[in-house]
Amino acid sequence: MRKMGLDFGAKTVGVAISDPLLITAQGIEIVRRKSESKLRQTLARIEELIVKYEVDEIVLGYPKNMNDTEGERVEKTLAFKEMLERRTGLSVQVWDERLTTVAADKAMMEAGIRREKRKEHVDRIAAVFILQGYLDYLKNKERFGLQ
Repeated sequence: MRKMGLDFGAKTVGVAISDPLLITAQGIEIVRRKSESKLRQTLARIEELIVKYEVDEIVLGYPKNMNDTEGERVEKTLAFKEMLERRTGLSVQVWDERLTTVAADKAMMEAGIRREKRKEHVDRIAAVFILQGYLDYLKNKERFGLQ
C-alpha cells in the first residue's frame, strides 16, 4: 500500500504518491478547479487516484502561519480533511506544510526552470515535500522507536 500527499490550495490540489516501500514521494498531478467551492470533481479525481495507486493513507498539508497561528486556510483545510475521510474511508493525517511552496519554488529555480513554468508545477512539488516529510518521519519513528 502507498501513501498519498496533498497540497490543498484555493483552486488546485497538488498530488504526490509514495513508492510501495514508503521510501520516496513522487509528484503525479495537479487537480485544478474553476472555483474554490467546487470540490465534487476534485474529490472524485482523488478517489480515482486512491484506487489506481492502492493508497491506504492520505497526508494533507496543514497551512499554519509562520508565527504558529491558524488562519482561514487552516479552517478550509480541516473541512477538506473531513470530506476526504467521509468519502474515502481513509485516515487523513495533517502535516505542517510551512515553507513547502518556498522549497518547491527554490528547487525548480535551482533546476533552471523558468519562472512562468514554475507556477505550473509548484503545487505538485509542494505535495512531494509534504509527503516526503511524513515518510521520513515514519522511517525515523520506526528506527528510533519514537511516539
